[in-house]
Amino acid sequence: MSPAVRDRSRVSPYTGTLTPPELPDSGIVVVKYGGHAMVDTGLRQAFARDVVELRAAGLRPVVVHGGGPQISGMLGRLGLETRFEAGLRVTTPAAMDVVRMVLSGQVQREIVGHINAHGPFAVGLTGEDARSMTAVRRRAVVDGREVDLGLVGDVVDVDPGLLHALLAQGHIPVVSPVARGDDGKVYNVNADTAASALAMGLGADRLVMLTDVEGLYADWPRSTEVIGRLSADALDALLPELESGMLPKMEGCLRAVRGGVGRAHVLDGRVPHALLRCLLDRDAPGTTVFPACGEEREAVVAHTRPLPSPHRSLMPKVIGQPGSGRVDRRAAGAGPVG
Repeated sequence: MSPAVRDRSRVSPYTGTLTPPELPDSGIVVVKYGGHAMVDTGLRQAFARDVVELRAAGLRPVVVHGGGPQISGMLGRLGLETRFEAGLRVTTPAAMDVVRMVLSGQVQREIVGHINAHGPFAVGLTGEDARSMTAVRRRAVVDGREVDLGLVGDVVDVDPGLLHALLAQGHIPVVSPVARGDDGKVYNVNADTAASALAMGLGADRLVMLTDVEGLYADWPRSTEVIGRLSADALDALLPELESGMLPKMEGCLRAVRGGVGRAHVLDGRVPHALLRCLLDRDAPGTTVFPACGEEREAVVAHTRPLPSPHRSLMPKVIGQPGSGRVDRRAAGAGPVG
């Protein structure tokens, strides 16, 4: 049986084109918001308008934001050391206090304010709220030795109940990637990882990663040709060759489509309204990752079914070298938001 769809055809006031998407009834789109789109004033305002436009088109956006530059700036002003190991920020308890303060008290509030300039839609929260995300301490290995990253975490579980309730009320959740563990500690989580986990936990139709490049390059740095579409299996084969900056994003996309999300997109956030064009127009810019042949229809049909329970584990799918127990050990290039 074909999945139920809603006709959301309309004319976008920003793109000026017909917008004819037919997505399954959940309509949930998780957007990882980061990069230059968070720094440039015009792009920040355009992003907020786009998110509200998606809501008006009948979709249900969820925003997960980064904030690494803002965290580094505040650490510097407070005279606290910024140190990286294996591409990851070492997060001490003092640094973690700054991470929480900057992400949920500054960056998140600015995003909520920009969106709410168009109506009372956005609600800010972190992964700590209602235990929406649960994390465990992440471990990394450098030159054969294990290094202590401090309070850097990986998401191992998502409880989407609060987010579903907010979406049902017409709100736009804006999520800071901070999560508490079963050990009572609070962890700094990579925003790409958090967005991917939430997309799976929510049963989202789409995951969108905004970044500072046009998409996944076919042969970087020898060529700037962008791969428009590729399957999950093709992306899996490419992962070992990717630069560290793209690795967490593409890992997140792969994890999402293999975890039931219908499509994952990597877009150039420096282009105004790229998000809107990706989701509401026929031709999506950037790179689109879709399930492997034979999985695509099953994934789409699955999105129209209710979640089996309000608390959904993310552990069955692990990318790369698996760790022990519930820990998800990813490649060293997949760093935290700060």
